[in-house]
Amino acid sequence: MNESLRKLPALDPLKGFEAAARHLSFTKAAAELFLTQSAISRQIQTLEEQLGVKLFRREVRRLVLTPEGEVLQRAATELLMRLAEVCAGLRAAQRRPRVTVSAAVGVAALWLVPRLAAFQAIEPDLDVLISADNRMVDMEREGIDLAMRYIAPEVAPPGATLLFDEVVFPVASPAIVAGLPATLRAEDLAQVTLLAFESAHDTPWLFWEPWLLGLGLAAAKPKAVLRFNQYDQMIRAAEDGRGIALGRGPLVAQAIAAGRLQALTDARQRIAARAYFLLKGPQAARPEVERFAAWLVAEAKQTELAASA
Repeated sequence: MNESLRKLPALDPLKGFEAAARHLSFTKAAAELFLTQSAISRQIQTLEEQLGVKLFRREVRRLVLTPEGEVLQRAATELLMRLAEVCAGLRAAQRRPRVTVSAAVGVAALWLVPRLAAFQAIEPDLDVLISADNRMVDMEREGIDLAMRYIAPEVAPPGATLLFDEVVFPVASPAIVAGLPATLRAEDLAQVTLLAFESAHDTPWLFWEPWLLGLGLAAAKPKAVLRFNQYDQMIRAAEDGRGIALGRGPLVAQAIAAGRLQALTDARQRIAARAYFLLKGPQAARPEVERFAAWLVAEAKQTELAASA
């Protein structure tokens, strides 16, 4: 600790002095701080002994600040007011309602986070904590209010709300799409890079092999293959023109609407094995959680409409 800080008086005597200097009365200072008059007197005496100066002149029926007392009063008043403001701000921050939302990294980065500004515009006093994690979190143990889960419909727990279905199709930047024919040929594939998602889960519909087989290009060789273990990084690479990716409809809808990505074909593969659900945690029965959940569902409907269009 800095040596000068070690020499600072304790806070309680400073508070007692500031009140006494403001009222010019030990009795009124004591009443304000819920202390006895003798306690205030001892605090002032302690300060005077620590500082080596007199802070008050005790005249008949009144107190008068000494020049040293006037200097200390200005400093103490400024210090205590600033400290009070900081403490009030900290307490106010703790009182702000907050909703904690769990989502996979790709879902959080590509779908949830880009939409949060719209929610904050209508709910500026509600804090949202995004817990982005690809593991299946324990909502009760980790204090999660809401979770966006990518799961099979048959294992969705009671009370889960369907947000949107999974739809997959190849996407690329407008510049790449403009240079390719409507129907890909082996020679076209040889000129492009495939962006592949290495998922730890059993999601064969996100692998290129079944798609190339369906296009009659199983034996064709792409120019190169870039592999990613995070889906959002792969989509960012596609937006930057690094290659062709398999887009998940809900997660690329905003990029398509903004013109950063285009679909290579009109074909869409709806995946019955997975969908996006909203789950509520055991402690989620709070008005702010209900409002955020309703907003999420409304945004999901807009996503479905955009994907259909």
